[in-house]
Amino acid sequence: MTASSNSQAPLRLLAVHAHPDDESSKGAATMAKYAAAGVDVMVATCTDGSRGDIQNPAVEGEPHPKRDMAGARRLEMQRAAKILGIRQRWLGFVDSGLPEGDPLPPLPAGSFATLPLHQAAAPLVRLVRSFKPHVILSYDENGGYPHPDHIMAHRVAVEAFGAAGDPARYPEAGEPWEPSKLYYDRAFSPERFRALHFALEEAGLQSPYAERLAAWLESDAEGHTPPPAPHPTTTQVDCGDFFEVRDDALRAHRTQVDPLGFFFAVSPEMQRRAWPWEDYSLISSRVPSELPEKDLFAGLR
Repeated sequence: MTASSNSQAPLRLLAVHAHPDDESSKGAATMAKYAAAGVDVMVATCTDGSRGDIQNPAVEGEPHPKRDMAGARRLEMQRAAKILGIRQRWLGFVDSGLPEGDPLPPLPAGSFATLPLHQAAAPLVRLVRSFKPHVILSYDENGGYPHPDHIMAHRVAVEAFGAAGDPARYPEAGEPWEPSKLYYDRAFSPERFRALHFALEEAGLQSPYAERLAAWLESDAEGHTPPPAPHPTTTQVDCGDFFEVRDDALRAHRTQVDPLGFFFAVSPEMQRRAWPWEDYSLISSRVPSELPEKDLFAGLR
């Protein structure tokens, strides 16, 4: 069964994320907006987040995350999903961690990013076929940033988008369903950071983005930081009314997010004035699409 043959309400959106907390830092206001409007929104979380470091000084001494990081992050994810008004599913893989050192050490055996693609994508194909999303959100080839789990999350999302509608692929994973649109998230687009940076400066406030912007401006064709986006923004979802919801969901991930940190440097009100959108790049559409878009479900309503 394809989306085109059974696209009655409610519309369904599936966002594929690497770790618990990624859903709240990338596209959360979009998801909250659509959920509030009656869209069935689900997050697929690829890994358990077990190898994440504590990023919030206020949590440093708490015993639960030190004893059981995956368990602590499971509870955080539950709270964030409730705040956003969405559903969430774990794909069941183990966090690969972010390797550090020179040379980089090998990734832990059996972790998400070490698996063959067919094995890593199978649970997502099964979820796509059961949930039947019309739209899938994911990261670009660089993972949004080059964490091995983010890159693998990109790979499994693209694989599932292409395979879920084909009865010959993953035959053990349920009845075929063909999603209609695939987007890459552009949460860290330079355009957005520039707008926020200048809004802060105009208000006489210190910008935490100055260093990042300087690195982008100084970088050359040989060494962009981050790599230049191969996919321009095609779609901007006006979701400024949900920035507070997004921030509350992000704060729910207490082990990973410092409430005094980078993500909260610009007030929601200032963000609404400077950049009231979340940005996406339409990568594949099986329905007619006119660019630019303001709605991830353009062509499906």
